[in-house]
Amino acid sequence: MEKQPPADPITREVVDLMASLVALFHREYEEAAAARSLTGAQAKVLALLSRGPMPMRHIAQTLACEPSNITGIVDRLETRGFVTRQADPLDRRVKRVAATEAGGQATEELRESLNFAREPLAALAEDERRQLRDLLRRMLEGADTAD
Repeated sequence: MEKQPPADPITREVVDLMASLVALFHREYEEAAAARSLTGAQAKVLALLSRGPMPMRHIAQTLACEPSNITGIVDRLETRGFVTRQADPLDRRVKRVAATEAGGQATEELRESLNFAREPLAALAEDERRQLRDLLRRMLEGADTAD
């Protein structure tokens, strides 16, 4: 294994700050999900489905969990009327999951209830928020190519 050079102080501080933000977001996300009688995993599946229907295997890959776990999560969401299963039009053996109107509404309510970043972001000027968004996009694009 190749040894990495030590991180510079700014990189270490940025990593620590990002870890603090992630922890804050995770805590608030779990609380917002629980307030809607959802687990964090159920809320994440619903949020993912807001992009459109997708195969269960893709959901599992995106959330980095076992397909059998996704089956249980989807079962519970389906029981509550938040998702439906559909045969994939290109391959009827594949089941795609789609959010229902109720599932989309639950996702939107959860998203609207997340306040952790609103006040800190409001302290930034619009051009600063745009710059932060662009920097985060660049970082995520770099992470995607590293896989």
